[in-house]
Parts: sequence; C-alpha cells; structure tokens
Amino acid sequence: MIKKRAPDAGDTCSLRRVPSTPGAATIKKRRRSFFASFRDAFDGIQVIARRERNFRVQIILGILAILACIIFQILGVFDALLFILVGFAVFFVLAMELVNTAVEAIIDMISGGKSHPLAKIAKDAAAGAVLLASVFAIIVAVAVAASVIGRFLE
Repeated sequence: MIKKRAPDAGDTCSLRRVPSTPGAATIKKRRRSFFASFRDAFDGIQVIARRERNFRVQIILGILAILACIIFQILGVFDALLFILVGFAVFFVLAMELVNTAVEAIIDMISGGKSHPLAKIAKDAAAGAVLLASVFAIIVAVAVAASVIGRFLE
C-alpha cells in the first residue's frame, strides 16, 4: 500500500520504503514538479548528444531529412502524410539510440566493466533495436525519394 504525504520543498523522485503494517514494507514515491521532469529529460538528451557521436550524426541526418521535406512541401511535390512518416522515422531512430545508450550505461554500471554473457546479450539487443529503427528509416527514405522523383517526372 502506498501512503501519500505532502511533498517537501526540493522533493526528488527517489523511492523509499515505508512500513504500512508491522512486518510489511511499501514503496513511497516523492513528488516532483511537472517541469522538473521535462528539464531532466532534456538534460538527458543533451548529455547523450555531447557524448555519443552516432547520436549527433543521427540528429544531423534527421534535420536534413526534415528540411528536405519542408523544401519538397514548398515545391508542391510532397504531401503531409509523407512528412509525418519521415518525422516518425527520425524520432524513432533517435529514441532507440537514447534507449540503447541507457541500456549500455546501466549494464556497464552493474557489471563494473567485467564481461558477462548476459551483459553482451542486453547490449547487442539494444544495438539491434537501433539497427532495426535505422533500417526502417532507410526504407522510408527510399519510398519517399521514389514518390518525390515520380511526381517530378509527371
């Protein structure tokens, strides 16, 4: 059973055990402000952008893809559905890269730098998720390029 209490000043999102009945323990979550959660999320993205070269490359490619969509939209050879599809592919790849980096950091922290077969499986699976997202983005790019070229040739 989770007990509620008024949040203290400077509350964080830490968890602590609070006994509700003798011999039983529950987990109590401290409340944080809505905006503090967004700030932490943006801080996480900034840290990964500074540390991970692949993430920076993916951001640049994503920006270029979205700029190309805007240009094609202005030229009238692009429809909104394709723009949404490209945007989804870009954000999907970036989200998978963030998850991959988080998994790698957790595995490194837990394993203490020692190699373990399960750690390798977790890291490889997370990298595989990024690979699949990237392949999806490439498929979207090829389909969009074919559509744009087809409309130019009409």
